[in-house]
Amino acid sequence: MQALAFYRTAVGKKVVMAISGLFLVGWLTAHLTGNLLVYRGSEAMNGYAKFLHSQTPMLWSVRLLLLGAVVAHVTAAVQLTLQAKKSRPVAYAKRDPQVSTLAVRTIRWGGALILVFLIYHLLHFTTGTVHPDFNEEDVFANIQSGLSSPLVALFYLAAMAAIGAHFYHGLWSSIRSLGLAPPAANPFRRRLAAGFAVIVWLGFTSIPLAALLGKLL
Repeated sequence: MQALAFYRTAVGKKVVMAISGLFLVGWLTAHLTGNLLVYRGSEAMNGYAKFLHSQTPMLWSVRLLLLGAVVAHVTAAVQLTLQAKKSRPVAYAKRDPQVSTLAVRTIRWGGALILVFLIYHLLHFTTGTVHPDFNEEDVFANIQSGLSSPLVALFYLAAMAAIGAHFYHGLWSSIRSLGLAPPAANPFRRRLAAGFAVIVWLGFTSIPLAALLGKLL
């Protein structure tokens, strides 16, 4: 009951967002590491995919944890937004974002785009529902053909930009929300988060670009 009462507060929701966000950061980092095997060719990529699918208990455990983290993160974010609107039904006449970054100011729209992308991505590469030439046994070919469409590749690139911005803001703000670092005007952890986010963004962005340019061989 105390945990539920704590969650009902804005601080409680921010803590849930921080914990779920850090889990998603870890998962994205691991996901990127695996995806970069695409540059080693079909044998490496398909071998990695085959290994993952052979670990059924682990795979489904991670999927369930991922689903729980996404649901918790989105739910807390929506509830925080509604709470903020309820506490101030009339918007500020003038907003002066002196301290906030572009990532902060676009966090809600970026989050909505990421959610839409996540659904599409699952339908595209997991179930193959919207993939024009899906082959469950050939993940490399799925990536190669699935991202060869300019429209699809552009959508992925836009989603990767949103993920990069979300990753950056979430990484440094989660540490602050959990009380692991004191607030500061220009904290070093923000620069570290920015550098890490750029690396992750570049890694994910390179794959649809390579597929679109025919560089995945």
